[in-house]
Parts: sequence; C-alpha cells; structure tokens
Amino acid sequence: MKTKRIISSLLAGLLISSASLSQATVVEVRTIMGDFQVNLFDEATPQTVENFLEYVNSGAYANNVVHRSVPNFIVQMGGFTYNNDFQLDSVATGTPVNNEPVFSNRRGTLAMAKAAGNPNSATSQFFVNLTNNSSNLDVQNGGFTVFGQVLGDGMSVVDSIAALPVFNFGGAFSEFPLRDYSDADESNSVVPDDTNIVIITDIVVIDDAVVTNPDLNPVRNTLINATPSQPDAPSSSSSGGSFGIGFALLLAFVMATRRFITRR
Repeated sequence: MKTKRIISSLLAGLLISSASLSQATVVEVRTIMGDFQVNLFDEATPQTVENFLEYVNSGAYANNVVHRSVPNFIVQMGGFTYNNDFQLDSVATGTPVNNEPVFSNRRGTLAMAKAAGNPNSATSQFFVNLTNNSSNLDVQNGGFTVFGQVLGDGMSVVDSIAALPVFNFGGAFSEFPLRDYSDADESNSVVPDDTNIVIITDIVVIDDAVVTNPDLNPVRNTLINATPSQPDAPSSSSSGGSFGIGFALLLAFVMATRRFITRR
C-alpha cells in the first residue's frame, strides 16, 4: 500500500507539472496583415510574462511595427511605434527582465530579444521563431527566453509577414519587411509609410484563465550548456530612433539602444 501511495503521489506530481506548462494567459497580436493568438507560459516563465504583459497593458504595443524579418529564422517586433507622422519612435522601456531559458526555440514560439553578451537584458522586443532555432538560440547568450507559443493557424499570418521582401535601411532596419515597396522606391529614397510598414495595431489579452490550452506541450531547453552551432555568427541590432525626416536621421538615431539576436 505504501508503494502504491508513493507511485500515486509521483503520478499526481507529474500531472501537476505538465499542467503548469500550459497555465497561461492568451493574448492576440493584431496586425494589418491578420491576427494571431499566443499562449503565454505564465507559470514556467513568470518574470518574462509579467514584463511582457506590463507593456501590453500600458498600450506600448499599439501601432508597433515589425522591424526585422530573416527568412527561415525569425520575425521581430516590439521595439518601435509608428506615430502617424511618418516616423518610427522607440518604445519607452523599463527595467530589464531576468533570463528564463526554460523552453526551446522551436517554430511558432515567441522569445525575448536582448543585448549581446547580457542574458538579463530583455525589455520590450520579442520575436517569433520561424523554424527550429534550438541549436543556436537555446545556447547563445545564456539561451533566449521562450515565453509563449502561437496557437492554431496563427503561423500562417506570421509566415505571410516573413514572405515580404526586406530592405536595408541600416541599424535596426537592415532587414525591414515592407509591403508594396520596391527596389526602385529604395533607390529613389522613398520613405516607407503606413501603407508599406507592417503595423501591429495592438496586442490585447483575450483570455486570462489559469489553464487555457492544456494540450500544449512546449519542448524543454536541454541545450543550455552546449556549444552554439555557429558561435561566431554576426549579431544584428534592433535600436531606436525616428524614421521619416530622411534616411540620414534614421541612421543617426538607430544606434541609441541595441537589442541583439544572433542569426543561425
């Protein structure tokens, strides 16, 4: 009987542990190219989720933009706001959050961007993994904190954004995805506006229940102490400023604040 009670207790513990992985808030990322919902890992990455929801609830992500897209790697956002005056302004950021590299950077997961060489530097910027980036992002810079997962067919929206052509305006905007914008526009120094930029109209909480998607089973990060697949791969910054007076001003401001994700 004692053995049975021990086994029962262990099984119950495993069930509770599994459930805790899916205890979550669900948010909806609303973009001009469609909406997608994200299950946040409140219990497994509590500090990161709390940090993210502070930006959500403050309205910091209203009129935000997707400022970086790298094919078969990531789509990044959270750093800049379009202010309707043909300018991009940096999101005001708070205290950086401690790193929580619990889960693996697999396709469809959301993770925090951070400064190179500083695991505990994430603020407002985050990205969606387009593919399995575990061999790189689970390892580099203390591992990149995965704090949510795209639900249902939401990746179709992310993939449509990732399919847009990218343009190099330097700094944070060296891999800038744009709609209805051509190489000729770039050559003629045409400044992109709201008809070209991928704007996130808002991110809102749509379900704050304790357990929202119990079927989710995010993969654990088991590579945290491994050697990166490409340790010398270049970093790309995501820095701040205003965009609209011209490319010169853009390039002058974009180095104000750096956030890095290392490419595979």
